[in-house]
Amino acid sequence: MAAREGAPRPGEAAGGAERPLPRGMAGGARHRLVRLHAEPPVWSLGPLRLRRYRAADHATVLDLHREGLAQVGLRPGDGVYYDHDFFRMEDIYLRNDGEFIVGELDGRIVAMGGLRRADLVPAGRSRALGGHVLGGPALDSAEMVRLRVHPDAQRRGYGAAVVAALEQRAAEYGYRVLRADTTELQAPALRLYRRFGWTETRREMIGGIVNIYLEKPLR
Repeated sequence: MAAREGAPRPGEAAGGAERPLPRGMAGGARHRLVRLHAEPPVWSLGPLRLRRYRAADHATVLDLHREGLAQVGLRPGDGVYYDHDFFRMEDIYLRNDGEFIVGELDGRIVAMGGLRRADLVPAGRSRALGGHVLGGPALDSAEMVRLRVHPDAQRRGYGAAVVAALEQRAAEYGYRVLRADTTELQAPALRLYRRFGWTETRREMIGGIVNIYLEKPLR
C-alpha cells in the first residue's frame, strides 16, 4: 500500500511530529501522540506503540473485537454484529487505500482500529450479512471502524490515540470525509467521536438496537 501524494515520505516524521489530542485525553499532559515513522506508520503515546496490523495479529485482534462487543451485549444474529471483514484484512484494509493499526503495551495488543473505503462494505442492515466489493478509483469517504481497547487498558487515552492516528492516515490518503457508526450501547465510543469533533448525522433501528451514524469533514 503506497501513501497518497502529499503524505510524509518514509522517515520524515521520525523523531518529531507530535499530534495533540482533545483535552482530558491521552493521560493528561504526560504524553502526546508522536509519529515515529511514516511508512509503514508507527506512533507512540508514552508506553503505547501503534503500528500496522500483521497477519500474525489476526487471532488477537479478533478476540479483542469479540470481547469488546460482548461487553456491551452485542452478539451474532442481532443485526448489528459482524466480523467477516477480519477474514479479508488485506483486501478490505491494507490493499485498498485503508489502514488497520494495533496498539501494543509491553508487547501485548491492547488497542486497535481500522480505516477503510466507505464503498467496500455495505452499510446498515446489509452489513451483518457479509460480503464486500472493490471500490472505484475515486477517493471520497472512508469509514473508521473497529475501535477497541482492552478493558485492562481503558481510561488511558489509548482509544483517542487510535482515532488521532487514523484521522492522520485518512488525511494523508486524501479522503474528503470520515464516517463511522456505533450503537447506543457503545457509549464510550460515541463520546470519543464527539470529543474529536464528529457530528451525528442520523440514527437507525436495527434488530431493536439504535445504530448511530457520524461523520467528520477533513477538507
